[in-house]
Amino acid sequence: MPEDRPHAVPAATIAGRTPDLPPPPAYGHRSIAEVLTSAAACLGVEGFTNTLGLPAAARVCVVLADGLGRNLLKQKAAHTPFLRSVMQAGQGDVPVWLDSAFPSTTAAALSSFGTGLPAGQHGMVGYDVLDPDQDKVVNLLGNWDPGVDPAAWQPFPTVFERVDGNVAVSTVSLSQFDGSPMTRAALRGGSFISGTTSHARTAAAADTMAASGPALMYFYVNELDKAGHRYGCRSEQWEHQLEELDATVKRLNASLPAGTLILLTADHGMLDVAESQRIDFSAYPELVDGVRHTAGEPRMVHLYLDGTEPTESPRAGDSAGAAVRERLLAAWKARFGDRVWAFTREEAVAGGLFGDVRPAVEGRIGDVMIAARDAVALYDGRRMRPTAMEVVGQHGSLTKAEREVPLLCFTAEGRTKRRG
Repeated sequence: MPEDRPHAVPAATIAGRTPDLPPPPAYGHRSIAEVLTSAAACLGVEGFTNTLGLPAAARVCVVLADGLGRNLLKQKAAHTPFLRSVMQAGQGDVPVWLDSAFPSTTAAALSSFGTGLPAGQHGMVGYDVLDPDQDKVVNLLGNWDPGVDPAAWQPFPTVFERVDGNVAVSTVSLSQFDGSPMTRAALRGGSFISGTTSHARTAAAADTMAASGPALMYFYVNELDKAGHRYGCRSEQWEHQLEELDATVKRLNASLPAGTLILLTADHGMLDVAESQRIDFSAYPELVDGVRHTAGEPRMVHLYLDGTEPTESPRAGDSAGAAVRERLLAAWKARFGDRVWAFTREEAVAGGLFGDVRPAVEGRIGDVMIAARDAVALYDGRRMRPTAMEVVGQHGSLTKAEREVPLLCFTAEGRTKRRG
């Protein structure tokens, strides 16, 4: 696949300003949102398009490794002998990498994966974001707010729901994700199979896929992401989990029915941020002056302004609001320069970062957004626990390390013979 990208995407100007934004994710062409929809199409389910050009199959197992960036997999190839052999074998016209969603964080990316939609449609626009109806910041991952109904917040049917009845649908994951609000919002549908260890999960996957008939399986691996956040993606602990992932996929290759199409991808990548570059931006009054709420993630901050009704659409023509935004943008650029992208909601929407944005989602997006361009993480120390600033591996922004994820495509050899 060609690697060249346009330098920037034109976006709406505010007071004559054109932000230098990177291109948006390749929604509809080569993004995480096309994985399950293409898998459904290659299984022969009507109503889906095989955008990624996957080979026809009777069974598909999609392994999603949380936090596995494309560049990291290439750089750490010595730790993945099985996956390296898959990459060396080639996969024809199937793309070898995809874009994550924006922001490049689990809540947004797994929702795009599960629904086949960009964040502007499914509404999971960050790790935590403003709920305009409550005028409060709500978490969309592990600490779901009791005042938010997952099915109302993300109202579209998932790919699993759409294909169920045509093929057998199953999720293999950890038990804590069974029926979680995030699962109910973005990954609902089919049967849920839990296993504490990777061996238990691969054995359960093999037993499930051994049943006759077409099948679509989602196999989730979260250990890499956990190790990366705690120790960094350059650490021995992360490398150990990468070796475990390699062994897991090798076991699936040997134990799933021969001919099963196996896809390996990820929701986002990751990069390490030094402790000295984890910055409490609330210590600088000019960066939060006029801001009612802060949300998002340390590498993709949402700023919601004072003095507006939380249910309003973007304030086109609101001169007072525009002045506050301009002042905030100038303050952030003065403080961080080219280390960040600083832009408005309107500019993000015009630039296609969230894809098409439905009206109900507009108010969840920050009036002003700050995306890290350099290896820096930005925290609001007024609302974060001190331990939050201990996180080493980070993601959420628009850099290649965070947004580009691998796509490996091969057929399982089954129990009768093994690769290499």
